[in-house]
Amino acid sequence: MVTQLRVVTLNVWNTRGDAAARTALINAELRRLEPDLVALQEVLPEQLPGLIEGTGLHGTHQSQTSATAPPYVDRYGGTAIATRQPHRVAEVLDQRGPNAPDVPWLTLAALVPVRPTQSAVPGIAQPELGDILFIAPTTSFRLDAEAERERQVLALTDLEARHRTALPTIMAGDFNADSDASSIRYLTGRQSLSGRGTHFHDAWEVAGSGPGHTWSVDNPLAAEDIETLVRQPGHRRRLDYVFIGSPHTHPLAFARVRRTRLAFDKAPDGVWASDHYGVVADLEVGWMGSSSVTPASAT
Repeated sequence: MVTQLRVVTLNVWNTRGDAAARTALINAELRRLEPDLVALQEVLPEQLPGLIEGTGLHGTHQSQTSATAPPYVDRYGGTAIATRQPHRVAEVLDQRGPNAPDVPWLTLAALVPVRPTQSAVPGIAQPELGDILFIAPTTSFRLDAEAERERQVLALTDLEARHRTALPTIMAGDFNADSDASSIRYLTGRQSLSGRGTHFHDAWEVAGSGPGHTWSVDNPLAAEDIETLVRQPGHRRRLDYVFIGSPHTHPLAFARVRRTRLAFDKAPDGVWASDHYGVVADLEVGWMGSSSVTPASAT
């Protein structure tokens, strides 16, 4: 049995700017893309219903899952997930630390049932492939916070190990680090941290085209914060990722990345969805020995 999954991640930029117009644009694009797994960052609790209205997605905001209310969450928002199939939250991880006390974004880990794309026998429902672990993190944002991000990705791999299923884990979010940073190098198996190693596939590296910058001066909504936080011209970075669990930890299954591209990177009618661009990854998921299916045409 094989199925196709579409994964989307987007930093929503809370309620800054014309929040109503941006929410409508994000909602329209989610309806068009019809994703199966969505990771959203910087979302206020009251925003989530409008973002996923009419999409058929089941949403959970971090405020619904934890008694913890990190500082500034009412201003900068928190993490949310939305899934095509109803999900079960397995754990909520608070990533704040001594050098990052003001990070209001909790990490959500959820178990999501995966169903075959279509039945082999018309009219006969196929059994589910099983649960897949979907993790939605956000790490520390400051340029000088790579040590905190190292600590945070180590905690992410511990979280993943606690709830890992046989199907490859999918992790998507705003990691606030470019691909050459130690935190991302660790996740992609290029270096160790604290004597530890791991490996996830970076969906953009597998099937993306071009640099894949998601936070760029080319986006007017990002330009002001780039000036405040970076103060250098021409700043463009790839901060948003979709990671796929490795065969080393999922030997019996696969999640092949068929296509990865940017989303929310245009401004219809002059409206930008966010200060970040999003990432969309199309995956083919199944058990080793299963027959592949031809991926549907991307929309």
